[in-house]
Amino acid sequence: MAKKPIEVETLTHDATRKNIPTAEFESLMRDQDKSPIQLAYERRNRDLDPQLVWRGKDEQDWSDLIVQAPPLYIQEKVHPKVIIDDLKRESANRAKAAKDAPQFDMFADFNGLPDAEAATEFYQHDQHWSNRMISGDSLSVMASLAEREGLRGQVQCIYFDPPYGIKFNSNFQWSTTSRDVKDGDRTHVTREPEQVRAFRDTWKDGIHSYLTYLRDRLTVARDLLSDSGSIFVQIGDENVHRVRALMDEVFGDENFVSQIGFAKTSGSTDDYLGQTTDFLLWYARLKPRVKYRPVLKLKKAGEAGGTNYNKAVNLYRETQSFSAERDEHILSSPDEWRVYSLDNLTSQSAGREKGEGAASWFPVDIDGRTLRPSMSVRWKTNETGMQRLKIAGRLEATQARLGYVRFLDDFPALAITNRWDDVSASFMASKIYVVQTSATVVQRCILMTTDPGDLVLDPTCGSGTTAYVAEQWGRRWITIDTSRVAVALARTRLMGARYPYYLLADSPEGQEKEGEITRTPPKTAPTFRSIRQGFVYQRVPHIMLSNIASNAEIDVIWDRMQPVVEDAIAALNAALAGHPTPFKVETGGRAGAKIDFTASGEVKLPSGEMAPANGLMEWEIPREAPQGWPAPAQAALKRFWEARISRQREIDASIAAKAEFEYLYDKPFTDNTKVRVAGPFTVESLSPHRTLAVDWDDELIDTHEAAEGKRKATEAPRDFTDFAHMILENLKAAGVQQAHKEDRITFTSLKGWPGNWIAAEGTFMEGDTQRRAGVFIGPEFGTVSRPDLVAAAREAGDAGFDVLIACAFNYDAHSSEFDKLGRIRVLKARMNPDLHMGGDLKSTGAGNLFVIFGEPDIRITDVRDGMVQVQVFGVDVFKPQTGEVQSEGTDGIALWMLDTDYNEESFFVRHAYFLGANDPYKALKTTLKAEIDEEAWESLYSDTSRPFPRPKSGRIAVKVINHLGDEVMKVFAVE
Repeated sequence: MAKKPIEVETLTHDATRKNIPTAEFESLMRDQDKSPIQLAYERRNRDLDPQLVWRGKDEQDWSDLIVQAPPLYIQEKVHPKVIIDDLKRESANRAKAAKDAPQFDMFADFNGLPDAEAATEFYQHDQHWSNRMISGDSLSVMASLAEREGLRGQVQCIYFDPPYGIKFNSNFQWSTTSRDVKDGDRTHVTREPEQVRAFRDTWKDGIHSYLTYLRDRLTVARDLLSDSGSIFVQIGDENVHRVRALMDEVFGDENFVSQIGFAKTSGSTDDYLGQTTDFLLWYARLKPRVKYRPVLKLKKAGEAGGTNYNKAVNLYRETQSFSAERDEHILSSPDEWRVYSLDNLTSQSAGREKGEGAASWFPVDIDGRTLRPSMSVRWKTNETGMQRLKIAGRLEATQARLGYVRFLDDFPALAITNRWDDVSASFMASKIYVVQTSATVVQRCILMTTDPGDLVLDPTCGSGTTAYVAEQWGRRWITIDTSRVAVALARTRLMGARYPYYLLADSPEGQEKEGEITRTPPKTAPTFRSIRQGFVYQRVPHIMLSNIASNAEIDVIWDRMQPVVEDAIAALNAALAGHPTPFKVETGGRAGAKIDFTASGEVKLPSGEMAPANGLMEWEIPREAPQGWPAPAQAALKRFWEARISRQREIDASIAAKAEFEYLYDKPFTDNTKVRVAGPFTVESLSPHRTLAVDWDDELIDTHEAAEGKRKATEAPRDFTDFAHMILENLKAAGVQQAHKEDRITFTSLKGWPGNWIAAEGTFMEGDTQRRAGVFIGPEFGTVSRPDLVAAAREAGDAGFDVLIACAFNYDAHSSEFDKLGRIRVLKARMNPDLHMGGDLKSTGAGNLFVIFGEPDIRITDVRDGMVQVQVFGVDVFKPQTGEVQSEGTDGIALWMLDTDYNEESFFVRHAYFLGANDPYKALKTTLKAEIDEEAWESLYSDTSRPFPRPKSGRIAVKVINHLGDEVMKVFAVE
């Protein structure tokens, strides 16, 4: 019988998100939607509690925290299942198993908007939920999410792993291909603002700026948390004391929950004690309302939570001391042996009466002995409960006291504490990012404070660990990072992720499994596969003394099964009557005495009970018949143990069935016939990225298409305020690194210019010739269009400048090929996001803040049956750290993506090709080796695409990302 193919699934969330613009739709936005919204966050009253003080804080506290909330733009729409389905279809075609395999367009209803018009009515409609990976400064992004998209009070958990404020090379990564970062090596200096901020030599006020940076972001993050939400801040020992004081100020010390210490991979090599611990600071939005799901660890005998379990008993009531190191045979025979500890059966019960006649103070007869509590304590249960403990085999008498038998499997788990020494093992997996967080650490935080379907946010994405873990456990996620390297790595990691398929509670198979676990008929209610109902979890019993003492079913089982036991005892004593060899008793009130089977009458036990002088009591019966016992006695002995063990198993089953249980939230049941990949997500940014629009012959698509509504030109804001002055200050210090292998432009002077478009006049040397440059500065949030450049170049020509230097964060498609107007050269410098930092960044001139990037070399060719194919030959990669532009081959490309039917509204990732060193699909390749052949997998790492049909839209789009995280998109007309 052929093996059933493994199904590839994704999770779907019932939640929705606001319809926000794509990069392509920026030109269709209303002016009020384009403009950043200014938000004011009230500072905490400094009189409420002691606070940390640092340089500049007093001045900051004079006014509210003012944050700009610009719009977010979708750059890419990613559905990892689309790529896997395409590979499966290719493999099936090659195997001729599906010559005309259907191609379902999973992007067709990606948004779920009511009609086509709604696509351009931004912020006015709700659409299907898709997770979000956002490139930009977390302060502005979080403010935008709260104000523009209504996420204020909607986030259940925030995991914040800010820069630790220590050495540069322990925090940041400059390339997707290397985690080797050297302090002091300018070729390894990242260009991203949050990374630069944490590098102390680049901070304007060192630790003072660091604390301001953290407080601002914590303040905005608090605004996003729900009333039951939690925030975890990961920090090292260098700054944990400062950050905790800071969080007391922002969240209130009354909302502090815990300081968690967890083991790092290795300790630092200081001259003193090695530092092996990092910390998590856990604060609630409102502690009395915080959502908490206890995460349990299974106990092991001899380890944490199991060290007191030092005895073992088997089915025949034989006991022995136990050591996990010595008695491996006991641990390997759980059906025969049970490990236990002898627990206290008395309570101090302050203020309660003790002594003879008091409640819960009474003598207990057990195995022919009588035991009483001391005069200063009382039993933990009443006489009825004590009798049930006795017949359930849960009492054991020592020489001095009566104890409660607590089995290790009564509650084979323990709640985690605030010390996590067992998480560093997850670091053993190959890292892809220099500060990649342990997935186990993030997982525990998420599982403790959220349910499936809840929203998790990470303001510092890094390699995407929070997104990866949230996706695995069915949580919605939003992750933010200014680092282009981090976003590139996280995108790749999520696209190739493979997850187990957990059984949904709200599904037919989930109902069936739940019925199997609880031994009840499965529910027949309709199911909708809602992730909000959670998964079907493994669970452990939580058997307590009170559960057994109150379990009346034990009495019923005893009354039903005890007569069979007593009949077997009577038969045994009858068979032994007159047996000449006495039997030495090992346990109970007659321990050490010998029973004479030829005697007559009764004897009085220490408990006052009467026992036959020539017969055995139940607790005195041996497991094996001594030598010489007659055959009828041996048969009766066998019947006794069968009856007694059967009775005990019935009672144990009743105890287990009546006991409470605890869910193991980290151990849901899985369906091994299915595998899960990441659900749909979008890659977004604060402003649209550069796009080159060309036709089949690589010529610029004519701008008359703008009149058709496809590429409408936009005007950029022309207000030169403090932002413009800050840009000019940094431009004067840093200069401009030109493309085309020319040297850096270093200004000999730079001063303001009172023009409509030109903001400054700069002079520089071109060889031995001094040149005058007009400087045009684009908007702080937004894109510069071709008409803007034309107007600025015309003004530069009228003023007699030699060259126009445009500085902008992004340029639209039509401005890309505009490099000259008459005699005026136009140099388009792309400003680094570091410049969003404002005054915190020192004007040292050490960074490459104004740079020009090249474009990819791409060829489209016809192949068989009207199909087309795309090949990428390389890209001109600018090396900002060395000041060089190299025309590299495909070695410089980390990832290139293809939208094979570009609709000019959204970039859908229909093909993705990974030319970097890593193998993001390694896990999926192993799982789906029968469904997808090796040739299809290998195509994912090629510079040539798989053939695809000519696009119905007449357009394809190609996006190329290099190892530095820089990206450029080209749109091609395909005839």
